[in-house]
Amino acid sequence: MADQELLVRALSDFARTLAGEFAVSDVLHDLAERVTEVLGVPGAGVSLAGGGRVRFVAAIDEMAAAIERVQEETQEGPGVDAYRAGKLVLVADLCDAPGRWPAFAARARELGIVAVAGIPMHWNRTPLGTLDMYATARRDWSAAEVDMAQVLANMATCYIAHASELERSRRTVEQLQEALESRIVIEQAKGMLAAERGISVNEAFELIRGHARSHSASLRAVGEGIVNLGLRF
Repeated sequence: MADQELLVRALSDFARTLAGEFAVSDVLHDLAERVTEVLGVPGAGVSLAGGGRVRFVAAIDEMAAAIERVQEETQEGPGVDAYRAGKLVLVADLCDAPGRWPAFAARARELGIVAVAGIPMHWNRTPLGTLDMYATARRDWSAAEVDMAQVLANMATCYIAHASELERSRRTVEQLQEALESRIVIEQAKGMLAAERGISVNEAFELIRGHARSHSASLRAVGEGIVNLGLRF
């Protein structure tokens, strides 16, 4: 069930983001987090286009990260189709679409994912990527839910374009590459913390995110501190 109050709060937060300077990767992580809060979906991720491929850059948890990686590796799935066609891809139950995205569907079943949705992200008719949503039970995506997800995706897309305008010397593709590189560092940091403390990868990410927020630092900065400088907290 979509939450109107949380949507208004999320839009307000995104509006404040547009007035300042934040790392693109942090904005995309926030997008994945906000959509799970507003729509009450168990998982969400963001994939962006680069080098003719759809590539995973952000996810709310390890379940979403795992299925986003499959999309990137196989170049099949709701996000890939939404990006290529520039249209919504909504599947209430993967069992209703046998034979569609075989590798993706097989991994989704292993992860307990039943329903999927791909929301296109584009700017001035140029496709940039997709917001992907995942549910662990059958979900008939309502028009209201899809509209809310599209609004949040559009706000994040506006930030990417806005950031590009603020730094004319940097091209959008370089910013997207930064988001991809940040994802790698953050995943390394999550794995290191999880192994050292005997906790789950999701718990490790919550520690990283909490430290970043409390110190007004980016997720990548904290991740690099953990991986390269021995930062611990």
